Amino acid sequence: MLAECMAAASHWLRVAIALGVLAGATVGSPLAAAPIDPAVHQGVASCGSSTCHGRQEATGPRVRQNEVISWSDPASLTGAHSRAWKVLNEPRAQAIGKRLGITNVAASKECISCHGDPAPLRGAKWQQSDGVGCEACHGGSERWLASHASVNASHADNVAKGMWAVNDPAVKASVCLDCHFGSDKPGQFVFHRIMAAGHPRVAFELDLFTSLQRHHDEDADYAARKGVASGVKTWAVGQAMAVERALSLLPAASGRLNGPDYYFYDCRSCHRTFSDDPAVQIVARTNGWRPIPPGQPVWNDEQMIMLAAAARVAAPDVARSFDSQSRAFHAALGGDRAGAMKAAATLKATAATLARRFAGTSFDRAQTFALIDAVLVGNAAAYTDYQGGAQAVMAADTLLSALVTAGQVDRGAAQALRPDLDRAYALARDANRWDPAAFRVTLAQIAGRLRGLK
Repeated sequence: MLAECMAAASHWLRVAIALGVLAGATVGSPLAAAPIDPAVHQGVASCGSSTCHGRQEATGPRVRQNEVISWSDPASLTGAHSRAWKVLNEPRAQAIGKRLGITNVAASKECISCHGDPAPLRGAKWQQSDGVGCEACHGGSERWLASHASVNASHADNVAKGMWAVNDPAVKASVCLDCHFGSDKPGQFVFHRIMAAGHPRVAFELDLFTSLQRHHDEDADYAARKGVASGVKTWAVGQAMAVERALSLLPAASGRLNGPDYYFYDCRSCHRTFSDDPAVQIVARTNGWRPIPPGQPVWNDEQMIMLAAAARVAAPDVARSFDSQSRAFHAALGGDRAGAMKAAATLKATAATLARRFAGTSFDRAQTFALIDAVLVGNAAAYTDYQGGAQAVMAADTLLSALVTAGQVDRGAAQALRPDLDRAYALARDANRWDPAAFRVTLAQIAGRLRGLK
């Protein structure tokens, strides 16, 4: 999914900047993780009539009503969720299953819990072939399916009946992270053995992926009924909750090991090219953000790097604690298990604090520019590895788009930055050709041009 998004992001976020489709507002945010849904999931067909969300054209008076057509698009990223189960029947998935000893990956809970709707209770119209259907993201519709179509129904009424309030960045993050990072629910964690069998690397950025997967308009009517969080808030809350989720899963996912399951590590801290030829120069990248000795695997800290930048701007009183706790956590991973878990718990609590702070922050123009500068310049020394670089360029695009949407930067001026952003995307597209020095130069150029827009 990340490879598809990185390849498409430059084009689709250019559209977002040009059209200004990401609206800005604020909402409150609970931080509870998405629970196992107790409601009956009735299937995409229950949402897909022509009087509901299944119209062929976007002609609905309140919502477009062609959302199912958008969700099922076979040729774009907006249809990726509808294709999620189908990929389990493709050769690569079959090969992964064979290596893992799974006879039928398309029926395995270890696979369909994320490549489908893992609902334990299913109605007559529910189909596995729907993949990640409507209710996998919006919650089982047993109690709200009929009433939410009523003219007098409010969003609060629907939420009270069990619909998940994914307009709230924290709720959305908790739902998305279940599959786009992992959860403690059955079948929703991609252990290293699954990745070693061939599963793609799992990565996520909440605002970018939301933009590329949106099936509905967030217009004035939508904003009046539900509220629309800004792209900056969605990005910041998503980064904080991704760190909190990883640290929450660490103890259980690594329970039978002396250290973390290798899934938590930066893949390329181990999987780098090497040679026995003494004439070949050693590739060694020193990162001052991580007080670890050579040879120790590196925790995948792409979200931690982004979160450090966000904290310095939006929660400076917490930022110093987060930085020191991050360093202590990296160091603790090289010691005993008890010390590592203690450091993880401390850092997790601070990440949760930051998520709550960001959920209550409006993120004005000055803060957004400061965030961009913190990511592109303040964090530059941290981008020794591909994962952090990929997050940085997605962040630059997300934050610039938010400025345009809020009317705080001229669209034409933002469009003029596209060649620079496209260059950064190109440098972060192929992990096997990662060039930290060239990437930092490009980020500095983007930062310089963005300062001219203040």
